[in-house]
Amino acid sequence: MSEARDADGAHRPDQEKVPLRDLPSFGAFAAMGTSIALIEALGVLLGLYLDHLWRAEPWGLLLGIVLATVVAAFSVIQLIRRYL
Repeated sequence: MSEARDADGAHRPDQEKVPLRDLPSFGAFAAMGTSIALIEALGVLLGLYLDHLWRAEPWGLLLGIVLATVVAAFSVIQLIRRYL
């Protein structure tokens, strides 16, 4: 981060600011978190639907969570590669 300085050039740590070049990284982290949350939620809903459809109570939910975790991992990898 850049150091805040007053008009004389003296260091003023109480007014340090986030540089504008670091702001896209906040958006990248927000995109990763949002995509993970949405994908996992869809996996849980799909698993609950499969449980209802197949009458196999824990297995559909477990399958939905595992598949959603794999898809979320690939999604995060793609987002990371975009910013590298």
